[in-house]
Order: sequence, then C-alpha cells, then structure tokens
Amino acid sequence: MPDGTLKQRNPLSGTQVWTVPGRGHRPLSVPATNPQPLGPGANSHTCAFCDARYLDTPPEKSRLVRDVSALGEVAWRQIDEVRPDEVNRTRAEFRRVPNLFEIVSYAYWAQGYGHEPSEAQRRRMAEYISSPAGFDHVVQIVTTRMRASGVSEEKIESLSEPEILSQAYSYFCGGHDVIIARRHYVDNATNDTQLASSGTLTPEEHHQYIRFTIDAMKDLYQLDKHVKYVATFQNWLKPAGASFDHLHKQLVAIDERSVQIDAELARLRKNPHIYKQILRYAASRGLVLAQNEHAVALAGFGHRFPTVAVWPLGPAKEPWEYTDEEVRSVSDLLHAMHAATGAEVPCNEEWYHCPPGKANKVGMRWRILLKWRISTLAGFEGGTRIYLNTLDPWMIRERVVNSLQELRQASNEAEERGEPRLIAPMLIGKECKVTPDMLD
Repeated sequence: MPDGTLKQRNPLSGTQVWTVPGRGHRPLSVPATNPQPLGPGANSHTCAFCDARYLDTPPEKSRLVRDVSALGEVAWRQIDEVRPDEVNRTRAEFRRVPNLFEIVSYAYWAQGYGHEPSEAQRRRMAEYISSPAGFDHVVQIVTTRMRASGVSEEKIESLSEPEILSQAYSYFCGGHDVIIARRHYVDNATNDTQLASSGTLTPEEHHQYIRFTIDAMKDLYQLDKHVKYVATFQNWLKPAGASFDHLHKQLVAIDERSVQIDAELARLRKNPHIYKQILRYAASRGLVLAQNEHAVALAGFGHRFPTVAVWPLGPAKEPWEYTDEEVRSVSDLLHAMHAATGAEVPCNEEWYHCPPGKANKVGMRWRILLKWRISTLAGFEGGTRIYLNTLDPWMIRERVVNSLQELRQASNEAEERGEPRLIAPMLIGKECKVTPDMLD
C-alpha cells in the first residue's frame, strides 16, 4: 500500500496477514533482567524432563545413546522398551516417552474405536510391572496424574491395585509421545538464562533428534487403523505453549486430518503446481535464506507470526521415505534456522506432511515451519481474521541471513580449532540458486 503496509495471503492456507510500517524493528525477545546462578545439579535435576529424573516421566518407549570408543569414534544406538532397572545404566541423549497428560487419550481410542493393546504391548506392560521398581514407577505415574486432575488423596488411597493399574495402559499403548533431549541448560552454563535449545545442539545431535522423531511418527501410524494423522510439533518456552523450558517435541495420533491439511490438499488438487509457484516467487523476490544439497529454507509469507520454512528438495515423499542423507539436509537447515533465531526467542516448530494413503497421490510435500511467537493475537485479529505480523518476509530475511553469516564465520573458526561447528556448511542468501525444477 502507498503508506508501506504490506498485505500478504498464504497460498496454502488462505491466511491474510498485514505488516504495518514501524512495528518491525523491535528486538525479538526481552533480555532477562535478573539471571540467577545455577546451583549444583541444575542441568540434571531442574525439571521432570532432566536426566537425573528419568522416573518422573512414564515408562520409556525408546532412547538414543551415544557411544564413544577409546579412539574417540562416535556411534549412536537405540534401546527400545527400557526396563526400570536399566534407566540409569546408559545416558540417553534423546528419550521417547508417553505424554503424562495426553491430548488424545488412550480412553478416547478404547471407548471410541474399541482399541485394545496388542499382545506385544500387553507383554511389555506385564513385564514392566512384574518388578518392584516398575510397579512402583507405574503407580507413581498414575497417581501423579490423578492428583493433577484434582482427585483427592482419600479417593486415591481407596483404590485397589487393579483399579490403579487399569489406568496405566495409556503409558504402554497410547498415541501421544514426547521426544526429550538430554540437556536443560547448555554445557558449562552458569546461570538460568542459558537454556539448551534446538540451535545449541551440534548439527549431528540435531540430525539424530530429527531422525528419532520421524521414526516415532511412522510408528504412531500403526497405533490403530483409525489414525488419520500424526501431528508433530515443538513448543519452545512458555509463551509458545511449553510446560517446561526443556527441549522436547510432541507427536499426537488423531482420528481426523487437520483443517490445514484438508485445506491444503483441496488447493493442491486445483493447482498441482502451487509448490513450484511458491518456490519461484521466493527465489525471484530474494526470500531464499539458505540451501544445501537436498533442502532449502525460505522466509515465509502469509503467516500469523514471523515464519521460516524448511523444505526438502526432490519429489514429494513421506518423512520416513527420505534417505538419511536427505533427512540430514533438512535437519541441518532447520538447526541453522533455530541457531539464527536464538534460544531466547519463543517459537513453535510445526511439521506438515501428507497423511499416508490415497491422498498422497496429489504430491503434498513434507515441510517444517519455524514460527517466532513474538506477538500476541488480540481483538483486531479475532474480529477480522486479518492478522498483524510485526515482521514482513524481507525483514525476516535480513535478520536470518545476517545471523547465519555470523554463525558460519564462527563455525569456520571453531573448525580450525578442532571444535564442533555451530552450524553445518550451506549456501546463504544471495549464494543460493533455487529453481522450481528442484522439486521434481
């Protein structure tokens, strides 16, 4: 508009966004005014997700362990169905556990669809509670949830063991999982503002985190034949919806396709070239942030919050159908976008993919959106469904590209010292050469 107001419409969702002049130069976050020094054991005991409190979460489905040989060689190993007497025998870099407070509960599936545990799940639960440590753990988890739901101590004490254990199926065959990273604070942190975010992981750690999440997503589609979609997301910091300021992702099996997925599939059927058109527009308007062999990062447009999008290149596939090399490319760019954003910025990571089945024939693409939660939706948005976004796509590009260039320089210097890179190698900004045929 003549005054500089920028109007955007998202071609995949139809969301309408305005960016008003003069509102985009504020800092993304407010610096902490009173950092508190960390006491002994803070990195391992601060919250229920910390690695000295394994039994504060429901029984683990699996964990990733990093083994280092005497020669310094690193190998990653997955341990499934961790027993209660094994939880402290290895150090988990990432853990997959059921969510203590499910969005879609086991009762939802059992009562709505007659869902029953598989024989393997029944055996797993029986073996787990057959040990005193496992039995005590399960009772502790079930009663913790009861107390949080307002059940009185008198009521809890009156329940029999079978009544308590009947509520434990959620933690052996439910459909809402959490992927928890090891660190609460960065290594050698000295105060409580130095949280460990996605961007503070090494590129290799982040790749393992992403791969582990994809494997969990694929597995949850096997929960029940009525699972239509597995929603995958990450809430970072409380303003973005996180219960704990501890790095984790969530996956929720649901019995419907999301509103956004249905809307996108409908648009894609009408216009099979929509992804290429978006990529062409981004490339022609200087909105490509970074690129590597198998993925590209773009400044998003038409989003309620400032957004960065990471897309894999090549043909559209399900997340678990990409090669490990392709997943690493996506992970490296997503990791760099987190690092460029900064650990102090509240943000959501939203994963979009095509539900398995007939709909996949339309070629819907897996992609990940990183949204900066730096503003609050208010009455104007609620009354008009027009959203005010403080940063336009070119402001996002400027901030991210500048930060990426600084991170690359620091990474090169770290590599020369024999230290891990902060971000993986990639093309940045104007170095990128992206064309629509890269999606073929």
